Amino acid sequence: MKPERQPAMDKHHHPAPPTDDEAAWHALADGRLSPADETALRHRLEGQAGAEETLTHWQQQRQQLRALHQGMLAEPVPEALVAAALRTSARRERQDQWWRWGGMAASVLLAFALGWTGRSLWPATGRTDSQALVLAATGQRFAQQAAVAHAVYQPEVRHPVEVPAAQQEHLVQWLSKRLGRPLKLPVLADEGYELVGGRLLPGDAGARAQFMYQNTKGERITLYLGAIARPGTPATPVAAKPGAPAPPSAAETAFQFTSDGPVPGFYWADQGFGYALSGQLSRQELLTLAAAVHRQL
Repeated sequence: MKPERQPAMDKHHHPAPPTDDEAAWHALADGRLSPADETALRHRLEGQAGAEETLTHWQQQRQQLRALHQGMLAEPVPEALVAAALRTSARRERQDQWWRWGGMAASVLLAFALGWTGRSLWPATGRTDSQALVLAATGQRFAQQAAVAHAVYQPEVRHPVEVPAAQQEHLVQWLSKRLGRPLKLPVLADEGYELVGGRLLPGDAGARAQFMYQNTKGERITLYLGAIARPGTPATPVAAKPGAPAPPSAAETAFQFTSDGPVPGFYWADQGFGYALSGQLSRQELLTLAAAVHRQL
């Protein structure tokens, strides 16, 4: 069997661009210049012998290379690379979070000083600003991870899920075992959505699960869930002193709307377990769906 013939590459010599202008030449060949910059550069190239020939040659090479690997462009991203990208995003987010907290240090110290000065005027609540900040950051991080996971898998045509809805019983049993608690699949038929399937994903405190739903318009939403309790933090709230409210924890939070990630969504927590519903829908549509999910869980 004869090997497939590869596109022939032009072996003729072409003039090289000036060193100080080489990056601009490549940007022009790749179509990355703005219309104004492209016009200005082409005007400069009019007096340079062989410039247009070189640019044409580069563009032909680019098209030939793309043709060689055209099939790879339509393949899904390997899950190992997706997981690595999520881990990298998580590390970057943690670094950014520390910078943001550093910027809030002065205001937190000021609030602490004011609270200490007037402590005799207020009853003890058992709640600290630092705990509230950590709780909010934990929930927001969980919601952002859910939005990223939605953005990665929602566009998939051939492999949107690991286990399809046809194997729903196996899907629930498998993910329940991996997440360490019995899971229940919400039914959203009354809201116009049917289950597509689900998949297993990595998380900060263990495995996470993603369930995907789709309506007749082809619109997709995902339910992302998993443990969000920080290492060393109990999943249930610590008992407070008599007469004082329980301290904040990841045990339970009300619905929170977020639009910071790739797609908007609602998230909440219950007994150290987080839930996030994500989709490219309006806030009211997402709230209606989130409420339907919450009622069934």
